[in-house]
Amino acid sequence: MPIKVRDGLPAISQLLEENIFVMSETNANHQDIRPLKILLLNLMPEKSKTELHILRRLSNSPIQVELDLIHPATHAAKNTTKEHLETFYKTFNETKNNKYDGLIITGAPVEHLQFEAVDYWEELKEIMEWSIHNVTSTLHICWAAQAGLYYHYGVNKHAIEAKQFGVFSHSIHNKNCPLVRGFDDEFMAPHSRHTTVLPEDIRGIGELEIISTSKDAGIYIVVSKDGKQIFVTGHSEYDVLTLKEEYERDKAKGLSIQVPKNYFPGDDPGNMPLTLWSSHSNLLFTNWINYYIYQKTPFKIEEIK
Repeated sequence: MPIKVRDGLPAISQLLEENIFVMSETNANHQDIRPLKILLLNLMPEKSKTELHILRRLSNSPIQVELDLIHPATHAAKNTTKEHLETFYKTFNETKNNKYDGLIITGAPVEHLQFEAVDYWEELKEIMEWSIHNVTSTLHICWAAQAGLYYHYGVNKHAIEAKQFGVFSHSIHNKNCPLVRGFDDEFMAPHSRHTTVLPEDIRGIGELEIISTSKDAGIYIVVSKDGKQIFVTGHSEYDVLTLKEEYERDKAKGLSIQVPKNYFPGDDPGNMPLTLWSSHSNLLFTNWINYYIYQKTPFKIEEIK
């Protein structure tokens, strides 16, 4: 949240240089506040778990958030009941005439497919195109980050030899980026994916900036310079047991899966994993809500463009 101070306080200039949002007394007295409307496009198979992950992160903001849930109408969900979807979810057609302050698009287990081969790709393209003029800022997670980079900027994904699976150390390339305000110089974040995007495919695109990478996991955060598109290739929203559940699921299926790196103490799946990323994850979502939505979205939501 912004800091309200008396007009003319000498500390204001230094705080602004440190990327700390300061609201003058004059502006604060004329500020209108309303709940933020955020749309969650949930592409994950176990939708209830993803709802919980995302809601945990959104709840750390002092700003009131109203969340709408949608799922692809062109895809038959196998791991979520029809009753759950009918009770709590809408389709894009039911929400496309609305404006939203924020949109979150989750990951999806479809990395083995080319984007055009995903059964809801045309619907997702329509949603991403709609978001340009109807959403203040969109947060793309994991596969959705790759899909968004591909759709908006033509950046393709690349297969990697072994699944990027575990919790990895990351560094920041631009500490003045509001999205990473308050982050440590090095921080941990989970990844669970079979594909990646390459820095050389992004650096030549003037509208984009690489904010964070990992020497082991590659690109982590990319943002558009206008703040409308945020791409996070990992799963900072995961809770402590999610990678464990993925590992045990794949083992039970007889798949070749390595123990997630830097996750189980001693790399022993018999040990309870430790949460090493929740602080940065909470900051990531709070900073997105504050700097990319709350500070930018118009008071009259219909004026979003």
